[in-house]
Order: sequence, then structure tokens, then C-alpha cells
Amino acid sequence: MQTQKRQINPRKLLHSKWTAVKPVNKEKHFMVTRLMMPDLETQVITAVEIEAVMTGRRQEMPWRDLQNTELWKQGWVQ
Repeated sequence: MQTQKRQINPRKLLHSKWTAVKPVNKEKHFMVTRLMMPDLETQVITAVEIEAVMTGRRQEMPWRDLQNTELWKQGWVQ
């Protein structure tokens, strides 16, 4: 079975909201709080920092992981 991917514009990720399909430690809802661009000349986004709404815990991850519909749903879903 092939993993389904959604189209995402990486430039519109900042402050976007996401729901983990399989929450860990009751952390279900997240917000993108920072975009990582190691090369400021090309402005290529390589990763994002997401923050768990419930705990405030932050983690860095490749932004393309958000395209995986088996891991993430766009928006805050119940």
C-alpha cells in the first residue's frame, strides 16, 4: 500500500495547525511555530518546528512529513 501525500505550499506553513493521526502522550494538536531555512540566499525550507498545544513541547521535523496523511491531518480535527 502506497502512502498518500497531500500538496502543501511550504511558504504557507508558518502558524498552520495539524492533528497527529496517532497521538503520543496525549499530544494531538500542533502548530508550526518556526520554519528552518539553512541557506538564507535560496530561502529553501528544509524543516519546521512544531509545538504541541497541550504541553508546549516543541520538536523539529522535516516539513515534508506533514504531507503524509497516515501521520498528519491538516487543521485541528477531533
